[in-house]
Amino acid sequence: MNILVIVAHPRLGQSRVNRTWAERLKQVDGVTVHDVYAAYPEGTIDAQRERELLLAHDRIVVQYPFYWYSAPAFFKLWMEDVLEAQWLMGGRGRGLAGKELILAISAGSQKQAYQAGGFQQYTVSELTKPMQAMAGLIGMTFLPSFVFYGAAHADDEAVRQSADAYAAHILDPNLDPRRRLLQAISE
Repeated sequence: MNILVIVAHPRLGQSRVNRTWAERLKQVDGVTVHDVYAAYPEGTIDAQRERELLLAHDRIVVQYPFYWYSAPAFFKLWMEDVLEAQWLMGGRGRGLAGKELILAISAGSQKQAYQAGGFQQYTVSELTKPMQAMAGLIGMTFLPSFVFYGAAHADDEAVRQSADAYAAHILDPNLDPRRRLLQAISE
């Protein structure tokens, strides 16, 4: 399985968590780490190049810090430019159908903050519904997200452990519950 990790962090060099994750994944065969901020420092996105990257991979991971309950602004621009409706619905973009999508999110608050009655009021799953809906609309399979809670105060060992857990998560061939069900039925 070819995995594309789209890293969307505006200051990756200053980020302990997202930088550590990207460095860890660069050591894994079959994983392409693509830092969109580094690729387009002037802010002009090569949509065709990005589409080719998407089409060349089976599993797409979008890695980002949780900024105001969403991805950083440049990634939203990336989505608008690359995932243009005409390309997705009328042409080669249909090639994204059947591909898998995973979100890898670093969240500053602890997990208990992301629940009804918690400081953030909503779960990360609830807050990422637009990404889930987009995946469904274009025929991608939305797989369980990897979320590292408490990133703002995590020590170096916790960050290192999160990088290993993240790598294991996105490499798991049985992450899709439907695939596990089909395997169980066939056995």
